[in-house]
Amino acid sequence: MLTPTTDRLDCATCAVRERAACAALSGAERRELARIGRRRTLRKGEAIFAAGEDNGSCATLISGALKIASYGADGTERILSLVHPAGFVGEMFTAIAHHDVVALADSELCLFNRDQYEAAVDRFPALAKALLRRSGEDLFEARSLVELQARRSSKARVAGFLLAMADAASHSPCHPAEAFDLPLSRGEMAGLLGLTIETVSRQLTALERDGAIVRDGARGIRIKDAARLRALAD
Repeated sequence: MLTPTTDRLDCATCAVRERAACAALSGAERRELARIGRRRTLRKGEAIFAAGEDNGSCATLISGALKIASYGADGTERILSLVHPAGFVGEMFTAIAHHDVVALADSELCLFNRDQYEAAVDRFPALAKALLRRSGEDLFEARSLVELQARRSSKARVAGFLLAMADAASHSPCHPAEAFDLPLSRGEMAGLLGLTIETVSRQLTALERDGAIVRDGARGIRIKDAARLRALAD
């Protein structure tokens, strides 16, 4: 189990050094950025940001998974988006955090002081462009998750979600990952997709029976027939 610690960054050993926004920097620029950051570990369920608190930090996710969530007046959680390795979190140029950002699994992050990171963005135009591009990608992914809720059948919603998770777990922009672990519990999936927990479980069983996936334990998924899964998601 990870222990919450804060350590200096080592870009040479970073698992997402070629995919994160900082990949756009030169070696010297990356070393300068690393000097203002620290590595932070979070346990599952721990929040790195909370709505209404001072927004003093930002971070790049190295490993694990995060959820960005809000809560209704009745306390009901609404997951707005998911953050996967190489993703960036932290609301730039605003003093107050507007959403909770919580670890879905034990996670590691590169954590930065927001003011110092904003100054680095001003100094390094390549970093600013990379963050803008990633913001666009994150917005597209968030809209895609919302679009899942509009699909008529529960099977299409679950199939579409699995495809999105396979794409997020892949290191290739062209092919989804063949195997991955679901970052969400059945209950969280149900809330995200507008379904009940029982319906999510039934549809996972149905997708396995259809030959589209194979389940491995509580959260492991292997894509057995990507074309079949995609057809069921449409």
